[in-house]
Amino acid sequence: MATTYNNLYLDTRNRLRKAGVVDAQTEARELVCYAADKTREQLFRDMSLYASGELERRVEELVQRRLEGEPVAYIVGEWEFYGLPLDVSRDVLIPRNDTEVLARLAIEKTVAAGEGARVLDLCAGTGCVGLAIAANAPQCRVVLADLSEGALRLCKQNVRRNGLNARVTCMSVNALEQPSSVLWDFDVIACNPPYIPSADIDGLEVAVSRYEPRMALDGGEDGLDFYRFISSKWKSALRLGGSLIFEVGIGQADQVAEIMAENGFENIVITPDTNDIPRVVQGTIEN
Repeated sequence: MATTYNNLYLDTRNRLRKAGVVDAQTEARELVCYAADKTREQLFRDMSLYASGELERRVEELVQRRLEGEPVAYIVGEWEFYGLPLDVSRDVLIPRNDTEVLARLAIEKTVAAGEGARVLDLCAGTGCVGLAIAANAPQCRVVLADLSEGALRLCKQNVRRNGLNARVTCMSVNALEQPSSVLWDFDVIACNPPYIPSADIDGLEVAVSRYEPRMALDGGEDGLDFYRFISSKWKSALRLGGSLIFEVGIGQADQVAEIMAENGFENIVITPDTNDIPRVVQGTIEN
């Protein structure tokens, strides 16, 4: 019996739900759209039409990959963050809703800094945070910095995809090395560094431990290596009054706040995510 797009979508959603996928509705939609090469609008327009047997087989292959643990974003090769479409690959972490808190706070600081504000997205990955800032603070300039060649390739693709070439540049930077002299006088440094303790990575859910890049996860023995180094050595890249804004892992906020205080940061604020988990720690350099 022929299946409509609507039935194909509902069946996919139900299978994902049964497998424990939290956002089964969104993931089902993305898989069917990708398999059918349709936009969301086209899919909803065509819900009552019949799907081909070939499309059903294609969706089945994708669902099997998802049920084996592969994240949808890697399957379809893109994801959305702060309203921006982004190319995604296994060279980078998948942008998460939690990180939108980091982006929002960095946007606020950037807007407050006024025309010509300079922003560094350190450990940029897809470039999601820096691009969100550039898109929402149109008077600023942004540098996306990462050590991974694969990440930088994606950053460049995402800059072009979102039409931000005029104000966003990409640089190869090791966050665990002293910043070069070309990286200075930033109003805002936003950073979502690797923060998983090394020994904990293999115990993470399969979608993370098997598929996401270890380089973007491993924060050292206690998960705090990047916070210590960046708080200590990257102060020179901030102008006086500039802000360093970190995303942190669960249970790390107080320790990161202490690390920043020990390194001379003031006005330290901890902000929770939408699940009320302390997620972002920020501070300023005043003298």
